[in-house]
Amino acid sequence: MTIAKDGMGDEMSNAPSDGVLTSSGTMASIVYTRMRSDILSGDLGPGARLRAEFLRQRYAVGNSPVREALNRLSSDGLVVREDQKGFRVSAVSKDDMLELAKTRSWIENIALTQSIAHGDVEWEEALVLAFHRLSRAIRNSDATDYAQDANWEQCHRAFHMALIGACGSRWLLNFAQQLYDQSDRYWKLAGIKNTDPGNDIEEHRAIMEAAIDRRSDDTVALLQNHCQKVADLVLSSKSSAFKD
Repeated sequence: MTIAKDGMGDEMSNAPSDGVLTSSGTMASIVYTRMRSDILSGDLGPGARLRAEFLRQRYAVGNSPVREALNRLSSDGLVVREDQKGFRVSAVSKDDMLELAKTRSWIENIALTQSIAHGDVEWEEALVLAFHRLSRAIRNSDATDYAQDANWEQCHRAFHMALIGACGSRWLLNFAQQLYDQSDRYWKLAGIKNTDPGNDIEEHRAIMEAAIDRRSDDTVALLQNHCQKVADLVLSSKSSAFKD
């Protein structure tokens, strides 16, 4: 992907869309999905100015789908609107990562406790299946370097959502997914290298087994330790994306 800087010094991609979107009923949703993916992956970097003309060209659409997508992303916290300046990709910082990790811990602890208390056999089966798929997925495409596989990412998200899937609150689930997205964005921007996939899958196995055994306190503690380790790796990153 070709990266260029606009007049304000923001890094943006000049790559055009792969194809023109033709369904008016789904156009705005497709633009939202693609722009969201570009932000989470770092292709649209923190603080990047989201000029309407650039977005129309990138996603091959008109003003209306772009505007709707930006408004939805703003609600998600991935985009910010500045008075008289338009939209930018939300900035990142180590202080924000600390607050994010703390908030995610609060929300997931509540959702997990409720899920364990109310989960039935179907919840257990869904959790076991999600873990099985995660354990079979290839995380690193290179044994000497870290390159997160797209299928592994999908399986990892599915496992964490399965854990809290029986909490009984769509608000908790929606908020948990939003916080997961933000955490995943930080992880990718940090560019973590040489993770240990074997140890990581054993952590997920321990969380799954504790949840199925209905050991609520143990499950919460294991999940907290798992998420805190991820946060610590991000916070220790030397990535230039983070501002003190």
